Order: sequence, then C-alpha cells, then structure tokens
Amino acid sequence: MAYRIGTRGSALATTQTQWVVDAMSTDHTAFEQVIITTQGDVTTGSLANLGGTGVFATALRQAVIDGQVDMAVHSLKDLPAKQPPELRIAAIPERADVRDALCASNGMTLDTLPPGARIGTGSPRRVGQLLALRPDLELVDIRGNVHTRLARVAGYEHHHDNAPSAKGSPKGDLDAVVLACAGLDRLKLQWAITERIDPVQMLPAPGQGSLAVEVSALKALDAPLATALADHEDLGARLEASAERGLLETLEAGCAAPLGGLARYHNGHLTLDAIVTAMDGSSTIRRASSTTIDVEAITEATLEAASALGVEVANMLIADGADLLPAGPARGAR
Repeated sequence: MAYRIGTRGSALATTQTQWVVDAMSTDHTAFEQVIITTQGDVTTGSLANLGGTGVFATALRQAVIDGQVDMAVHSLKDLPAKQPPELRIAAIPERADVRDALCASNGMTLDTLPPGARIGTGSPRRVGQLLALRPDLELVDIRGNVHTRLARVAGYEHHHDNAPSAKGSPKGDLDAVVLACAGLDRLKLQWAITERIDPVQMLPAPGQGSLAVEVSALKALDAPLATALADHEDLGARLEASAERGLLETLEAGCAAPLGGLARYHNGHLTLDAIVTAMDGSSTIRRASSTTIDVEAITEATLEAASALGVEVANMLIADGADLLPAGPARGAR
C-alpha cells in the first residue's frame, strides 16, 4: 500500500518528513512525499504579523482534508492548538531536543555576548525572554530558512554560500541568531550551536522538538496506516504535547502575550512549566504544576488528564495577570 505524505518544501521540513517515512515504511507500506506550499513559504514580512503558528499549517491541513495527500507531517509547534474536527493527530514520535540554540560569532554564549549585541529571531517568545535575561541586547526580526538565518551571523556567512537563501538577504550582519536545537540537529548543523539554552533560562515554544503526523478522521480508520502510525507513537511525547496544547489553547482564548511552555513526562509524573512575557521583557510571569499519570498506553482519559494540567497552569498565569501584559503584534510562540 502506498500513501502520499504532505510536507513543506524547506530542507528542514523534507528532512523531518523523510525521517517519518523511513520509520514507518515496511515491506507492505510505502510513502511518497508531496510538497505543499504554505502561506509562510511565499509571504514576506514578520511571522508574528502574518498570524503566528497557523501560517505554516493551514495549506498542509487543507491538502489532507481535500484528499490531495493522505497525511501531513508538521513541526508540532506550527499547529494551532484548536484541532479541526475533520483531522486527527495520529502520531507524535519520540521528541528531539526541546531547547533553543544560540548560534553566535566566536563561540559566544548568552553570558558572554557584549552589550548591544545584535541577535536575530522571528519569534516574539524568544524576544520577550531574551530581553528579560539581557535587556541590553538589540533584537532583530529575521525571516528565511535555517541556512539563510545562519548566514546572517558574522563568521558563518561563508558556510552557506551555496545554500538557498531569501533574495537580497544580508549576510554576516548579526552577532547571533536563535533557532531550535531540534531543527539544527536534524539538518546535522550542530556545529553552528554555541549554546543549547537551558529551559531554566528560556522556555521553548509549546510543541518544540516534536513532530505531528496528521490524518483525516476517515483515513485514521485505514487499518494498515493506523498500524504504522501506532508503531510510531511515543507515549511520553503525546502526553507532553497534550499538556502543552491545553496550555496554548486556554491562553489563546484571552492572552496575546508571548508564551513559552514545556511539559516533561517521566516515570508516571507529568510536569508543566510555562511563562508569558511582555514583548520588551520588562515583565514576566512564570508558573508550574504537575500531576501523576501512570499509564502504559494512551487513552482518552489520560490525554484529558494531561490537557487538564495545561489548562490549570494557563489559569494560574491568567489569575496572576498574564492577560494584562503588553502583547506583541500577534500571538507567536515560535
């Protein structure tokens, strides 16, 4: 049986999708990548102003709904928390490194960056947390694929002379950029990372480091595909995703401030740590909670318990004034 699997066309997206394809392919089940162009791939300007997470997911989701592809592979942090009734997240594989990566000139770290250093990121979440840590930094809004962003770092530009880049994108004009460790690891660009930022300092986006395989509600009943997807599911990653998406969905209803959130599942214990910040880093609210979910298989009840933890932490943040913090141009947890 052959299935069509939709993906964005970036090097990172196709690499991630190929990893899923390789893991699920068997002697009886094969997968073909189909490139889908999303709004985020063709539109210029700030990602936050384009609408945040959904800018990379809508076209892929529509392709699944329309039957153009049988499933789609997303970076989980690109998916809006509200799940369309026509679609199911059928598998969340084992999670990669959840941390943010500093890629800086001369091996610099957050502590050793000089005052006034110019740091590139397209994420309001990263902007707010970086400025809370280092209000002396200059944050520069950037777009483009991973190679284009790395080429903005002084000393890195010649590593990417032959890589695809945004037309007219400058090179070597920044002291550092911040990207996701997971993407750099999957592209075998670990050499560019000068610091894997501890979540104690900077919490990642909800879903960061995780992939999501999304199918239509009808296709979820396809027995060979359901078996392949079930074998690709990671219990801990699914519970962590449910908690983080419960947090995200609750806060999206009434809080536009940049959000970071990280759930961790270990030996039946699920914890969730979350932060919201003002865009200028002047105010932060951070709260955490935990629950016991000792299970060997995913059920609706366990997913609801994980999601309830996300709702609990979100309500703690709102009670402490998260909805009153100055917001960015749009919700953007990336």
